[in-house]
Amino acid sequence: MAFHEEDELTGAVHEAVAGDPTALESPDDIDLADRLRAGREQILSEIRKLIIGQEGVIDQVLLSLFVGGNSLLLGVPGLAKTLLIRTVADVLDLRFQRIQFTPDLMPSDITGTDIIQEDPETGRRTMTFNPGPIFANIVLADEINRTPPKTQSALLEAMQEHRVTVQGKTYTLEEPFYVFATQNPIELEGTYPLPEAQLDRFMFEIVIDHPPEEEELEVVRTTTGIQAPDFSHAVTGPDLVAFQGLVRRVPVPDAVLRYAVSLVRTTRPSPNGTTPEFVRKWVAFGASVRAAQYLILGAKARALTQGRYNVSFDDVRHLAHPVLRHRVLTNFHAESEGVSASDIVDQLLEAVPVPASGL
Repeated sequence: MAFHEEDELTGAVHEAVAGDPTALESPDDIDLADRLRAGREQILSEIRKLIIGQEGVIDQVLLSLFVGGNSLLLGVPGLAKTLLIRTVADVLDLRFQRIQFTPDLMPSDITGTDIIQEDPETGRRTMTFNPGPIFANIVLADEINRTPPKTQSALLEAMQEHRVTVQGKTYTLEEPFYVFATQNPIELEGTYPLPEAQLDRFMFEIVIDHPPEEEELEVVRTTTGIQAPDFSHAVTGPDLVAFQGLVRRVPVPDAVLRYAVSLVRTTRPSPNGTTPEFVRKWVAFGASVRAAQYLILGAKARALTQGRYNVSFDDVRHLAHPVLRHRVLTNFHAESEGVSASDIVDQLLEAVPVPASGL
């Protein structure tokens, strides 16, 4: 079975994201692509009324929206993670809910639960579903690693299937639907690391660092005065749903698909010596097929935002870090030598050659 693995994996990525190679010859799709690019610029203009700098972070958040993925935001307190996601929801006029994850949070606190309601006229009591905060368009799971795995897993079905099941009944979530989760990387006491299965469901791990000095000065200047921005809603929820469909219709050259698959496959340690030495030495578990899917989907969205209707190797390489760093699990040797997942992705991009196809 092993010798069929690469063809099966490449086929899976083709089926999930390749689409019709002539799809964007449609005038409607080309018009929609122009709307996506113009809408992105308008969204950025509105976000900048409140958020200073963090261009790369905002770009990855918007790519998540255009693809329809969920993302994990990693950064120390005070870097406007919550403010950024709330601002995006306000700019898009989407329903926003923030869930503060704590050790005593229960799954029903997220999904909702059935409660007894009494009809004041008849006195009859019935069970009525009271929806939880997951029933929104953008859900911020704040400090998601502060709640036990049982509660963390309450997000799994919602993130993957866009629905929740309570007491045997399934409720569909309104589209568009996104989960953005935050983690504090420096305070680990009393936390519960996210299981690998849940980490894999996040399209990007978006790392937020302290801004440069001039940006930080501007942040302090603007946030210590009166702020009451009035946002215009240039892009709506239905627009985002249309953009997600368009992204999947963007054609991808076979060489780019194979390059994305090669990057992902190279992260997996192989006992027969077919993977690079640094992977066998430092990696416990490599990335899943979903990583290749998100590399291609993110690359498609990036190409559209830059006014291109086809995907290049550079699009894939540009997104390798946010897609792979939370999916590459390092071992004891890497931890003892101070080697991070980002360091491994750096070496990966050097080790896997870009096909000479002229793209």
